[in-house]
Amino acid sequence: MEKNQEKKEKLPSFMNKAIVIGISAGVLFGILSYIAYVLNLSEIRANLILEPWTFGEWKHHIIGHIIGIILLAIISIPVALIYYALLRKFESMWVGAAYGVILWGFVFFLLNPIFPNLKEITDLSKDTIITSFCFYLLYGIFIGYSISYEESELRRISASS
Repeated sequence: MEKNQEKKEKLPSFMNKAIVIGISAGVLFGILSYIAYVLNLSEIRANLILEPWTFGEWKHHIIGHIIGIILLAIISIPVALIYYALLRKFESMWVGAAYGVILWGFVFFLLNPIFPNLKEITDLSKDTIITSFCFYLLYGIFIGYSISYEESELRRISASS
């Protein structure tokens, strides 16, 4: 009975870690996306997420980029929780990489019509495609490997008790 209670106490803690991992991934890759845009490696700005829902020129200035990064961090929470719910037991980094590639395809093929300033994939520059693909790949690896690592540590601790 005591072991079940310990597992129940560790579960919310582990879910909190998954949320922190999601927020960290969103902020990190939002900032990297902004840097890639500034360095002309990508046509996609961090504030692209604001385009369909906000009006005004403010979204094209630094405040728009900061709010875009914050929104990416918030959106990354359910992305991390989905990985936590479905894939956390896989210890391979390739599962996280595949997850990132699936997210890239989801955004660039299925969600593309939502964003008026996001060109079709065939109209984007090669630099933008390669940069965004690599960022999503690394984003998936970051989330996947971090959550899988926490899961394996939790299993290791449970096994030694």
